[in-house]
Amino acid sequence: MARTFGAESTTDEVLAGVDLSGKRALVTGVSAGLGVETSRVLAAHGAQVVGTARDLAKARAATGDVGGDFSIVELDLASLASIRACADGLLAEGRAFDLVIANAGVMACPFQRTADGFESQFGVNHLGHFVLVNRIAPLMRPGARLVVLSSLCHQFSDVDLDDPNFERHPYDPIRAYGAAKTANVLFAVEFDRRHKARGVRATAVHPGAIMTELARHTTPETLQKMGGMSRPETADGFGEMPVKTVPQGAATTVWAGVVTPAELVGGRYCEDCHVAEVSERQGIGVRGYAVDPERARALWAMSEQLVGERFAE
Repeated sequence: MARTFGAESTTDEVLAGVDLSGKRALVTGVSAGLGVETSRVLAAHGAQVVGTARDLAKARAATGDVGGDFSIVELDLASLASIRACADGLLAEGRAFDLVIANAGVMACPFQRTADGFESQFGVNHLGHFVLVNRIAPLMRPGARLVVLSSLCHQFSDVDLDDPNFERHPYDPIRAYGAAKTANVLFAVEFDRRHKARGVRATAVHPGAIMTELARHTTPETLQKMGGMSRPETADGFGEMPVKTVPQGAATTVWAGVVTPAELVGGRYCEDCHVAEVSERQGIGVRGYAVDPERARALWAMSEQLVGERFAE
């Protein structure tokens, strides 16, 4: 009988009794928080884990207790040159992956541009992973999975396909974060469509509300505003968003990437270790625009144009 997990489940509970010996995983963003915990639990269960980080010294310090078969490679998701160099190195090594976790990201930061001129949240959270994952897709063997970390904050905003880099509209850090998180879901939807015939599936996950270094750019006022926008509706119109621990926050990632059947999560959005319902209620489930296959195709085409690179079906 399958075990049931929920919002309070931890990574250790989700992977209890699971042997990942012989499996190989890539986890982006292992300098803090969820990336460190995800790497730890995968390695503890026998997987070979490759982490990525922009600041290698910081990542090595943060992952000192990870143990197992764990290594770190350099990757700056704000630079296409760095992304391509990282992907080229992995391709040259030629070792296959069973699990790729697009975990790294930035949240609600002041307006800035990446090295290639993209608005930083859209550039790092979406376009950086878009290029990296597509370039290493040939290394993902049949049965592999891609897990893209999104957020309930995708409900703040759809992607503006006409102005993704805020060149014609005023910049709002919260709306920009929401758009980037919507892009994360749409990327998983289209990647899954393109690769499922060869047995490679993709899913997006909301880890939950966790106080990690991701929130370093937010002010108390910003956090209060974000919390008010994301609290789930209840019968009386009020709700609270419980804060998770880091092991609880990373649980849905490993649940979707390892434990649950691929056909259940492929092309879907997951939260609290289950597949979320499509909903227009505040703080509940996934918005329809984030899992719309036509918008996913349109975002993919626009992303290829922005990065100047085409990726085969």
